[in-house]
Amino acid sequence: MSGRILCVREDAIATVTLSNPGKLNAIDFAMWQKLAEVLREVSGDGHVRCVVLRGDGEQAFAAGGDIEEFLHRRDTLERALAYHAQVGAALQAVFDCRHPTIALLQGACIGGGLEIAAQCDLRVCGESSRFGAPINKLGFSMYPGEMEGLLRLAGAATVFEILLEGRILGAAEALAKGLVNRVVADAEVVAEAYASARRICAGAPLVATWHKQWVRRLQHDVPLSEQELRASFAFLDTEDYREGLSAFLEKRKPDFRGR
Repeated sequence: MSGRILCVREDAIATVTLSNPGKLNAIDFAMWQKLAEVLREVSGDGHVRCVVLRGDGEQAFAAGGDIEEFLHRRDTLERALAYHAQVGAALQAVFDCRHPTIALLQGACIGGGLEIAAQCDLRVCGESSRFGAPINKLGFSMYPGEMEGLLRLAGAATVFEILLEGRILGAAEALAKGLVNRVVADAEVVAEAYASARRICAGAPLVATWHKQWVRRLQHDVPLSEQELRASFAFLDTEDYREGLSAFLEKRKPDFRGR
């Protein structure tokens, strides 16, 4: 029986759950396919303002890919290319989501789970969370398209440490190395992740989308064009900008509509 990708919407928050509890939420091929589909769908939902990705239960976000599948899904070059093309498509869908994304991390966040978390905008974990990709002990290397997100997040030194040594990092070390944004007590991680989501939802949704766009654009070593600089003031023509200023001056809570 394959695992599942669950999606529940509550108010403006969509929760996407990796569910394969019998295998610590190990991600099989069908789950990679469904993850890509769900994230594309959620990204196009104008009622959503934040997406929380989490694992089913408290033991693991995801303990990596489903290794048993590798015997028949990845046993030839062509099948390996097809398999990892699908993994890459799922990771890209997470990265491309126009809404802010939060990885709610409990327990093991290993291999493919770490790759998914690296594509999110924020990562909140519990004190007992564990991180790594000890695939050097399995005799295979990380696919370059999957390594890219981890490298962008944590830098070459940390990626070398994770992949060459195959070490499993605790939450405190993961925080120090930039793998996560916040570490809280295990009992508080769910509440903290959703508190973060609500803070995001309280802001103007168009602004959140633009902030994601500009943070990523500025990581490219190419100067902004005059057209891009002008485009950065697109907020001037929005209802939300006028509402935000009015609410501030009137000392009330703004009612943003995403327009």
